[in-house]
Amino acid sequence: MTNPRFSFSIAATDGKARTGAIQMRRGEIRTPAFMPVGTAATVKAMRPAEVRAAGADIILGNTYHLMLRPGAERVARLGGLHGFMGWDRPILTDSGGYQVMSLSALMKMSEEGVAFSSHIDGSRHMLTPERSMEIQRLLDSDIVMAFDECTRNGCTHHEAAKSMERSMRWAKRSRDGFDAGGEHAERAALFGIQQGSLDEGLRRISAERLIDIGFDGYAVGGLAVGEGQEAMFATLDFAPAMLPADKPRYLMGVGKPDDIVGAVERGIDMFDCVLPTRSGRNGQAFTWAGPLNIRNARFAEDMGPLDPRCACPVCATWSRAYLHHLVKAGEMLGAMLMTQHNIHFYQALMQEIRDSIAAGRFASFAADFRRDYQRA
Repeated sequence: MTNPRFSFSIAATDGKARTGAIQMRRGEIRTPAFMPVGTAATVKAMRPAEVRAAGADIILGNTYHLMLRPGAERVARLGGLHGFMGWDRPILTDSGGYQVMSLSALMKMSEEGVAFSSHIDGSRHMLTPERSMEIQRLLDSDIVMAFDECTRNGCTHHEAAKSMERSMRWAKRSRDGFDAGGEHAERAALFGIQQGSLDEGLRRISAERLIDIGFDGYAVGGLAVGEGQEAMFATLDFAPAMLPADKPRYLMGVGKPDDIVGAVERGIDMFDCVLPTRSGRNGQAFTWAGPLNIRNARFAEDMGPLDPRCACPVCATWSRAYLHHLVKAGEMLGAMLMTQHNIHFYQALMQEIRDSIAAGRFASFAADFRRDYQRA
């Protein structure tokens, strides 16, 4: 197919783990894929060319933040998100629902949508499934996420069921709103989001409703919200298998490197998380031996690289001692270099995962990774 709107192929499997590729008009996305988060039209502390050089095929943009600043209509007038930020590869935009519900003051939810106050200036806004689709269309997103309610951790079964049902009604409205998007709907893809908290029965109902509506891909939502890794993995033991095997499965907001390895084992194909950039800005590096806090005094005269196993430009050029100095001194280069390393590490992890699945040795790779990786 030439210049496809969206297609997904699986090249190899190893247990539940899959490796393959998504084809879109702006390029191929190798799976399992990790999407660096570009919240406000920037992967913080990174230039787009550096993100691409690290191995990223796709990044994530945030509907909530971009609708507030600089505004979706402005981005559209300026030619769309890709040209605005200088990234010519695919972009996935989240629906804005999670941020509205977690960041906004005076938030009020109704069947129509969510009324909220901006965390920036207190201005009032209304985000509905239809408006979320419109904003993502104005941004010219390649993969659009349905608008949903992210069920809070620790809720009752009744609350989880009510939240899931609302998300499924919003999913249908998102589908209809996306399909009304004219040319954008002909070149972009739409993903639905499974909800249901940790409950297997609710997750199954959600999956059946989403499949009935029909989407290009499916996300597992409502996890990584404080339930802990054990509970998340227990849910992933059944939730991904409820979704179509011939469509990509995306675990939203995950995660730490060992979270990703465990989720791939359970059939997940796509990930995003702010951790590599946020941790980099705060002096934490991810390495094959586990996270490393460069602020620690023991690195003040350490001339070794951040990670001896890493081939990134940072590890090839600068010492732990220099990075320790930059971060302790509050120099912006410190945040930039630490972030660059972390983005490289995450992409190297995904490449190792893809290669090991293709070679039929993913189980041994995962065992070796867990042996060496000491989680903080």
